[in-house]
Amino acid sequence: MSKTELDVAPVTDREDVEFNTVDPRRQKRRNRRNILIVAAVAAVVALIALLVGPSMAGSSAPVDPGSSLTFEQIVPLVVLVLMFIIATKWPVNIGVMGLVASFGIGYFMLGMDDKEILADFPASIVLTIIGVTYFFSMAQHNGTIDVIVRNCVRMVRGKTMMLPWVFFLVAAALTSLGTFSPAAVALLAPAAIGFAYESRIHPLLMGAFIINGAHAGGFSPLSVSGVLVHDIAMENGFPVSANALFVASFAINLILSILTVIVFAFMGKLRTAKGEAYAEAADTRSTRPQGQQIYTLVLIGVMLFCALVLRLPIGFVALSAGLLLALLNIKDQQKFVAGISWSTVLLVAGMITYVSLLTHIGVIDTLAHMALALGAPILIALVLCYVIGIGSAFASSTALLAAFIPLAGPLLSVSSLSVSGTVAAIAISATVVDVSPFSTAGALVVANVKESDRTRTYKQLMMYAGAIVLLAPALSWALLVPTGIM
Repeated sequence: MSKTELDVAPVTDREDVEFNTVDPRRQKRRNRRNILIVAAVAAVVALIALLVGPSMAGSSAPVDPGSSLTFEQIVPLVVLVLMFIIATKWPVNIGVMGLVASFGIGYFMLGMDDKEILADFPASIVLTIIGVTYFFSMAQHNGTIDVIVRNCVRMVRGKTMMLPWVFFLVAAALTSLGTFSPAAVALLAPAAIGFAYESRIHPLLMGAFIINGAHAGGFSPLSVSGVLVHDIAMENGFPVSANALFVASFAINLILSILTVIVFAFMGKLRTAKGEAYAEAADTRSTRPQGQQIYTLVLIGVMLFCALVLRLPIGFVALSAGLLLALLNIKDQQKFVAGISWSTVLLVAGMITYVSLLTHIGVIDTLAHMALALGAPILIALVLCYVIGIGSAFASSTALLAAFIPLAGPLLSVSSLSVSGTVAAIAISATVVDVSPFSTAGALVVANVKESDRTRTYKQLMMYAGAIVLLAPALSWALLVPTGIM
């Protein structure tokens, strides 16, 4: 899931979702969540047991040193699992734990100095996160995002069933330009859910479309997730087509949205019983951009040209555009800097640094060779899709991507699997499960429905998320891996 831990206001709403219920229901939900967490952890532990088992069995047959874990490899792997468990159970940034673990294991266990530990520190990815979130915090602050949403909604007046698709496309556009998925959902959910009530559209359907749309654009060449996956793959020696990754993500989320409409129509849940007035639905504010909004839209166009046509690094381009926009808002500099997703910077930097340490001591190569010994590479790819999908329903999808994508390297080097297709299937499986109410995006949907509907919406979203966890990894794998379409 996209637990990028953005510092957005709706976090308070999420707390309301969890605590505005009577004690027995709250306890039941906690118990259900704990059961699901245990199931996810058990799945990860089972996978590690399968991989580590052969090396610990004490078989009399000779063991290939390249296919068994040593003590120095097992300890960092166990620490990685413990980090995920802690980050799932408590709100501790897993990136901080990754940096501390890198220092502890690298310095005291492996005898590395600080320069060696930080040799693979992801400076370019960190710069991208800082630049993109800095610029879009200003675009949100000056109302540019609001103008885009109002113009899109005005285009379909009178055709209410087009509204979910409008918000799908708007969310996709925002994330493809660099907005984080939870931030895009936070921007759109209040208006979208309000329009759903006013137009008698099921609020869960609208919420699913916003989240799917955010994921559809989440792996564009300009987005942080797209840059992250592409750079990790490049660093591990298997180049991935950034454009193919974007198209695959968009297509699969589009398919999931179409299937969602079909299922809701079959169940008779496309419409609610009655509509109700919604203040923002009758918004009479001008949809024409003015002043800084025009300036911001021009800068977005320049960013697209520089990144897509001139192939300039998006991090520097976004920072440059942000600086030009900041010069018009000298008094609000603190707000803009606070809009940078520092928690995501820590998460990505810490996880990539730690996984680089695992790669340095051969953990990734050994695990991959063990996985290959379990069966056909194409089936191992399916297992990876499901493990990362189930785990991401409770842990950070960004952290899991940093940990799992390197595993595909040795798998791809000894098989004929499509590089871009396999990596895309793993990446998409990690993000589509963000409809879970345990994720930031899912919690935002629950938080924005009417208070009287929250408990029901929470349960419905749980069932919907369960269906996505079962279907989406298999769909991603089936469309992208065996077909070799990428």
